[in-house]
Amino acid sequence: MPHVRKGSATRKARKRVLKSVRGHRGLAGRAYRMAKEQIVRSGVFARIGRKQKKRQFRRLWITRLNAACKMRKISYSLFVNGCKKASIGLNRKMLSEIAIHDPAAFDAIVEKARTACA
Repeated sequence: MPHVRKGSATRKARKRVLKSVRGHRGLAGRAYRMAKEQIVRSGVFARIGRKQKKRQFRRLWITRLNAACKMRKISYSLFVNGCKKASIGLNRKMLSEIAIHDPAAFDAIVEKARTACA
């Protein structure tokens, strides 16, 4: 059986790895061995970032709702509790968008939440 060294396949694989780390600093962007490790680390950071993005947006929506509720003399926790009791099926993202773009509709939602709590 002849000895096959897979030169072109190995070169193609290495080029693919080095292309994916182009722009990284130091050896992580130049050396194959470091580049392989950097790809793994980059993937981990990317996954963490995707999870953090969801958290940060939820914080933003809650902050917006809290400000909108304070303007209407109701606390955020009472508002959310009232929305649950009144079975208003809107999530925080939609509620914050309504508070920004349609204040009259948000006033109606706040009144429904207020009556449901009382």
